Amino acid sequence: MAGLVDFQNEEEVKVFLDNLGIEYSYQCHKEKDPDGCHRLADYLEAIKKNFEAAAQILKTNCDTNRHSESCYRLGSYYITGKGGLKQDLKAAYECFLMSCSKGGKKSVEACHNVGLLAHDGRLFNEKPDPLLARDYYTKACEGNYAASCFNLSALYIQGAPGLPKDMNQALNYSLKACELGHKWGCANASRMYKLGDGVEKNDVKAEALKNKAKVLDQQQHESSTQLTFGN
Repeated sequence: MAGLVDFQNEEEVKVFLDNLGIEYSYQCHKEKDPDGCHRLADYLEAIKKNFEAAAQILKTNCDTNRHSESCYRLGSYYITGKGGLKQDLKAAYECFLMSCSKGGKKSVEACHNVGLLAHDGRLFNEKPDPLLARDYYTKACEGNYAASCFNLSALYIQGAPGLPKDMNQALNYSLKACELGHKWGCANASRMYKLGDGVEKNDVKAEALKNKAKVLDQQQHESSTQLTFGN
């Protein structure tokens, strides 16, 4: 059938991919379409393996167009120094902050990353900012990002300057992390119920949560060891 690509035919695939690159380049440079620019960066990264060119497209699309997904990807480049960019945690932080505030497909992960950088402390001269971390973990947790819910529970278990320990909050966030499939959220909640730490002791709930943690751990182990063929 006309218009269909035979993906078993190497030459047809090459022509198809070249045409795709031309289309995305036109969308970005001629039509000035931010989504087209992000697609071009994807193409340069995934197909051409030209990370330096991808980095420049991402930088322009984030700095000029404030494109949320491009800002998120650019932040990831700055974290590792990818694409010829100098490793720069402050620049990464600003990128993630922009993506978080703009919303979009990666905004929840971006909010989590802002929280991580604030929590880590290297961004602020080795001084963690637990209150800022809490605020951005909260944004991500509200978006059902399990790791942020778990990190919030850990913050409330440990406490920090300006952030007193609160085992009730810790339990609530551990339970939400567990519901979202975070095995350590289940394990922490199980321990709290087992010890009666911040909540009335309940061996039945403790056992159920422990079993859920075991199931999640087994599922993760199985998914990481599965072999896939033909990909």
